[in-house]
Amino acid sequence: MTTTVDSILAEYAGAGRDALIPILQRVQEREGYLSTDAIVRIGEKLDLPAAKIYGVATFYNQFRFQPRGKNHIMICRGTACHVKGSAKVLENISHRTGVEPGRTSRDGQFSIEVVACMGACALAPAVNVNGHFYPKVSPTKVDRLIQDCRDEETN
Repeated sequence: MTTTVDSILAEYAGAGRDALIPILQRVQEREGYLSTDAIVRIGEKLDLPAAKIYGVATFYNQFRFQPRGKNHIMICRGTACHVKGSAKVLENISHRTGVEPGRTSRDGQFSIEVVACMGACALAPAVNVNGHFYPKVSPTKVDRLIQDCRDEETN
């Protein structure tokens, strides 16, 4: 049985190091993240050490090494959001979910991603939960957002 990673690598037959980033992008697009197994398989295909691939992937913030949570929360930390209090919003989200930025909860319910800018500076601080945009989020609004996520899970 061919895995997703193997099928992607088959599309890059004869590829060299120059194909590393497109391969990583395709694997993440299909699998949702870059697993240790995927990195090892890519290394075997491209004759690169896994440490080198991991080094390249960690350089770019587009790559994830854990699957996203059922409730994926993105917090803007751009200048306008920072000035309007996104640090406190992030702190409260992390506290309420028990998840550190860049991580996913053990139960797979929450993941937190810090982004440089959402392009909504006039609506700062901005938060995105599962593709839904929330403007002018305060630390107290976080409580309601997290509770809504939990309530949705029980329904």
